[in-house]
Amino acid sequence: MILQLLFSEPLFFFIWVAAIIVGITVHEFAHAWAAYALGDPTAKNMGRLSLNPLVHLDPFGFLFLLIAGIGYGKPVPVNPFNLRDQKKGEILVSAAGPISNLVQIVVFGLAFHFLVFLGPNNLLVSFLVALIYINIILMVFNLVPIPPLDGSKILMNILPASADNFKLWLQRRGPFVLFGLIILDRVVGLGIFAGIFNFFINLIFSVFG
Repeated sequence: MILQLLFSEPLFFFIWVAAIIVGITVHEFAHAWAAYALGDPTAKNMGRLSLNPLVHLDPFGFLFLLIAGIGYGKPVPVNPFNLRDQKKGEILVSAAGPISNLVQIVVFGLAFHFLVFLGPNNLLVSFLVALIYINIILMVFNLVPIPPLDGSKILMNILPASADNFKLWLQRRGPFVLFGLIILDRVVGLGIFAGIFNFFINLIFSVFG
């Protein structure tokens, strides 16, 4: 994946690394900002209400993005009991990350639309393409309703109390299920995530191309 560019086209490798850093940083900052705006200062007190990439990058999540094309940032700490409306607050805080990715997709997509005439080998155009790709991957992947991804927290707050047993099972087993799906997808070659990502990538570039 992206890591292969280091040996074939190192300049483009660093363009993609920069795009990953931007996408993850804004995503995690959005979680922290939403939590603080809704009454929880936990992330702010831990230095996460910042656009400094160093406080948001997770080494393994970053490496997974380089190797497998799927990854994540360092989870933002949130105390739901501090939120003014716990249920709605958790949904909004969880959705803030993917929403920030969507906003970036629109902004960078518009920039791409007006600058695409510069050609595919132009470094700025290449950077915009990388930013769009990475933000699509981060948005779609994080909306998967399996812990510890953002989509699972949204799902937990939407499901009724009658589904408490399922919620408990998902909280305990979700990370293993997610890891298993990623391994099957990459090692066995099922291509589930790649198919989903490609659908949205093609859709976005059909709009802004």
